[in-house]
Amino acid sequence: MSDESTQWICESCGYIYDPAEGDPDGGIPEGTAFNDIPDTWFCPVCGARKKDFVPYEG
Repeated sequence: MSDESTQWICESCGYIYDPAEGDPDGGIPEGTAFNDIPDTWFCPVCGARKKDFVPYEG
């Protein structure tokens, strides 16, 4: 799986960041790889920091 298609899961609440969808409400356009998201981004569900996400193996 490439970086561009790897999904990431929030360890705090279980929200899954999918690069294909991005986070439009958070200013992240679809197609944005997780590693290309600014470190100031946070989970849109619970507010956890980017560093609280891990690669999703589901």
